[in-house]
Amino acid sequence: MSMIPFDERDGTIWFDGAMVPWREAKIHVLSHGLHYGSSVFEGERAYGGRIFKSREHSERLRRSAQLLDFEIPFSVDEIEAAKALVLKTSGLQDAYLRPVAWRGSEMMGVAAQKNTIHLAIAAWEWPSYFDPATKMKGIRLDIADYRRPDPRTAPSTSKAAGLYMICTISKHRAENKGYADALMLDWEDNVAECTGANVFFVKDGVLHTPQADRFLNGLTRQTVIELARRRGIEVIERRIRPEEMTGFSECFITGSAAEVTPVAEIGPYRFTPAALTKTLMDDYLAEVQPRAVAA
Repeated sequence: MSMIPFDERDGTIWFDGAMVPWREAKIHVLSHGLHYGSSVFEGERAYGGRIFKSREHSERLRRSAQLLDFEIPFSVDEIEAAKALVLKTSGLQDAYLRPVAWRGSEMMGVAAQKNTIHLAIAAWEWPSYFDPATKMKGIRLDIADYRRPDPRTAPSTSKAAGLYMICTISKHRAENKGYADALMLDWEDNVAECTGANVFFVKDGVLHTPQADRFLNGLTRQTVIELARRRGIEVIERRIRPEEMTGFSECFITGSAAEVTPVAEIGPYRFTPAALTKTLMDDYLAEVQPRAVAA
């Protein structure tokens, strides 16, 4: 069954403070965000009608914009109210939400300090990012040619649209070779992250994950670290060299879209999804599901 194109769907989208028909949520072809990458976004999931870590996402959206030197003209509280309205209007209980902010079309050129800043929020149904039937078998990852950029060359801790250009290229190349995704290294050839998810490894019951000061410190990543520590599992955040992957027994990736997804293969390296990965998968699902309120 073919997917309905995203510009031809029914429903409504929150656009600069108003709910507009889905098909009418349009921007001009000469918008600065399209030409120069001056755009930031969030990817969020709702479970049972509740957006997981919603406020943290809204706060990060505003920080991301500030790192690109623009201010979103809506407060965190206003963004929160808008997301709640979008989710309610969609009629969905389990959904993916996409807030996106960008510079508009008043000026066209590298400098565009007077351009209007726009914000839109959409929600749609989105199942598991990877095939749930084979999820526990572990996905296969290629190793990307492109590197995550040196923070001195790009605002690497912002969830900026432009930073995903090399992620799209890398994921396409991986898919064309039969892989599900690609692992990216940093500019010093340390393990960094996947094209849209953070990565964890297991060795002797200890979790190892790259230090998130050179790429986005995912909210799912932070949640999984917290869940592991609640169980008394040691978590080490450090620089990891690719050759160290030989010594890791398990591997999984984390993200709002990917949730917690086991990995069986990264290039020449092999892993066996096992108890620790399964435990954290289950703990994460329990964490994101709305809790019953005692009477």
